[in-house]
Amino acid sequence: MSPQPLSMSTIIPAYNEERGLPGTLRTLSAYLAGRNWNWEVRVVDDGSADNTRRIVEEFSRSEPRVVLQAEPHRGKGGAVRAGMLASRAAYRFMCDADLSMPVHELDRFMPPALGDTDVAIGSREGIGARRVGEPLVRHLAGRAFNSLVRLSTVRDIQDTQCGFKMFTAAAADAIFPRVTIEGWAFDIEVLYLARLHNLRVREIPIEWHFRADSRLRMGRDAIAMLREVMRVRQRARRGDYSRS
Repeated sequence: MSPQPLSMSTIIPAYNEERGLPGTLRTLSAYLAGRNWNWEVRVVDDGSADNTRRIVEEFSRSEPRVVLQAEPHRGKGGAVRAGMLASRAAYRFMCDADLSMPVHELDRFMPPALGDTDVAIGSREGIGARRVGEPLVRHLAGRAFNSLVRLSTVRDIQDTQCGFKMFTAAAADAIFPRVTIEGWAFDIEVLYLARLHNLRVREIPIEWHFRADSRLRMGRDAIAMLREVMRVRQRARRGDYSRS
């Protein structure tokens, strides 16, 4: 007998993504249709004020494996958490709405390439990684932020903020009920919890393309992320995560 197809969910947090989302859905669904996986694309709408929800609903009429999960506005972390907990898939892949990673890289996050990893995270650092089109100031700001994260919370991860991460069902169910950060820095809390639960985490160097229309803003959002990092650090020092 041939092995059963794998069960995987691609979870896309989306907030006012009407411009880029149609292309992402076309690219993802076309690629996934050619894989031997039992799959869905779960778009978690984070209370968008534009046509994001309507776009997903219309797309799902021709491709029912594209699913809309409508949520109130909380932030990227809140949307990812909601999608991870709603999914019943064996493998749950977090994917940015702009699909800034070439879609063929997805194979590297799934068996057999995944191996015995519990959490596989895309990395724009290290041997084999490639950044395309990123402004120097953006890159330096990102590395400075990562240095702070490594000093304060997650010490051994070179790139915590890349928007492509795969979780086994067991890992997602262990981590996401305990996630409290709903903003941009939720990844740090997720990875801290993964380490706390002794999960096997692996960084996968990827090709990543800078998108000028990214929702992340250097000033306001950077300050909010620093506050969220400090919140994770404080909770960790108090032992709150160990008690949750």
